[in-house]
Amino acid sequence: MNLETHLSEHDEDVKQVILHVSEVAKKISRGFATRQGVSDSSNIYGERQVAMDVWADELLISELRGSKLVRHLASEEQPDVLTFEDSTSDLGLTIDPLDGSSLIGVNLAVGTIVGIYRGDVLSPGEGMLGAMYVLYGPLTTLTYCLREGVHEFALDDNGDFVLQEENIVIPEGKIYAPGALRRDYLPAHRGFIERLEAEGYKLRYSGSFVADVHQILHKGGVFTYPAYAGSEMGKLRLLFEAAPMGFIVSQAGGAVSDGRRDLLTIKPEAVSQRVPVYIGGKREITLIEGMHKENTS
Repeated sequence: MNLETHLSEHDEDVKQVILHVSEVAKKISRGFATRQGVSDSSNIYGERQVAMDVWADELLISELRGSKLVRHLASEEQPDVLTFEDSTSDLGLTIDPLDGSSLIGVNLAVGTIVGIYRGDVLSPGEGMLGAMYVLYGPLTTLTYCLREGVHEFALDDNGDFVLQEENIVIPEGKIYAPGALRRDYLPAHRGFIERLEAEGYKLRYSGSFVADVHQILHKGGVFTYPAYAGSEMGKLRLLFEAAPMGFIVSQAGGAVSDGRRDLLTIKPEAVSQRVPVYIGGKREITLIEGMHKENTS
């Protein structure tokens, strides 16, 4: 079954925007070979952009504006939410055009992350219509969720996204993907990592959030980029990374937290807001939330 057929029962504007993003993703997948290196620009976080960052961002914005399927669009590479007045829909999208782009030069997996809303994108993640991500690895895969299961498709030789796995459920597993330097860990997080290691969890961390969470979704365990000394708000962006990926993992039977509360209940205060992130199995998320309570009691 192809992606279009799988989406046939959903609202037409939602279906069309997912299909539109999937077509842009095919162009992005073909673009890596000729767009290596860094650009002369930095994004709103002061990070040097690679050439693919700039191109993928411009391509997604141009194509989504032209589709007239999206009224509000927030991109990780842009300082403000864009509004397209000629849109025929009230959909709002958040996009991380190329998560993990610093890894492009060494040919590791990177991805595109999309959150889908009705109206204002500066809303808690629990109110999302759905989310999706595209992973550019040995295969180009697309995973989407519209509150009716988490489903994965792979790009085949004919240029179609075809169904690989339907109704994905995160399994129990013993993988942990820990971001930040160990020397900067705060007490509760340090205890959490030591607990996982004592229980035999295997470290699997690539530096690409979308790729690492994709592995957790399929094999179980937990990804974390915590609050740490010098950055108590963490590193990852709520709107573009944590909320959409957290929505997908939660819909697959997992959970997402800032270490103390369900991350999907947090209303973004700004497009650039950062949060500590724990995402994966419910057992691991319950464990870290309990350890934070113990540490503050």
